[in-house]
Amino acid sequence: MTVLRPLLPSDVGAAARLAAHEGAALWDAVAFAHELTLSHATLVGVDDEEGALVAFAVWWRVADETHLLNMVVAPGARRRGVGRALVERMLADARARGDTSALLEVRLGNVAAQALYERSGFTKAGLRRGYYADGEDAMQMVCPL
Repeated sequence: MTVLRPLLPSDVGAAARLAAHEGAALWDAVAFAHELTLSHATLVGVDDEEGALVAFAVWWRVADETHLLNMVVAPGARRRGVGRALVERMLADARARGDTSALLEVRLGNVAAQALYERSGFTKAGLRRGYYADGEDAMQMVCPL
């Protein structure tokens, strides 16, 4: 069973290391700490059996939309429902607030993540060329709520 919990200030270093290791958005500990101060940001984490952070998701509520900004699941925690649980939590929060849609960008080469999002109700909505710092394109996806 995947237990989701709020990210805490004590998690920012672990979240930054996980993000850097997985090639996610270039967020350092300062960026995670800043997100924790924003009233429109939600940061959720998942720990392994030993209490180490193995996954996180960060989303914003903007107007009547939820936007997934960053999500990482460590390789050892994949294919166990962790990513799905994070996406379902985000969508449940968005629905509870009355949001009209959820949006995200995902690396064009990350077909596993795209499949996860599609199973959760997202559809491909466009392409953002050179979106990531390394020049990789991003697929825009949207989920009507």
